[in-house]
Amino acid sequence: MKSFLLMTGSGPLNILTSHGSIENRILLDKLLAKGIDKFISFEVPYDLAAKRYGGHFDVVANDLHETDDLRVLDYNGDRAFRMFSFDELGEPHVHDPEASGQAVA
Repeated sequence: MKSFLLMTGSGPLNILTSHGSIENRILLDKLLAKGIDKFISFEVPYDLAAKRYGGHFDVVANDLHETDDLRVLDYNGDRAFRMFSFDELGEPHVHDPEASGQAVA
């Protein structure tokens, strides 16, 4: 399981997913269904996310099934953004459909 901090047009959020990559087509389709088509993501070390979110992390992570492979760990943008320093995160990854000619209308 992976944790990602996403910087989106409506603000930051932290997600958990069973997909190995933020660029997994199924995951991208699920994000798109939630209105998220353009974002900057940072992988959050799984153990660090578990430690910072404590019991809430356990509840969300234990509710993640093969048929439900995307969970929002934190939709409070201010808290999600401040939970980790940039030094603790992976390299930024930009997902921009407009740049690849696949803009969503």
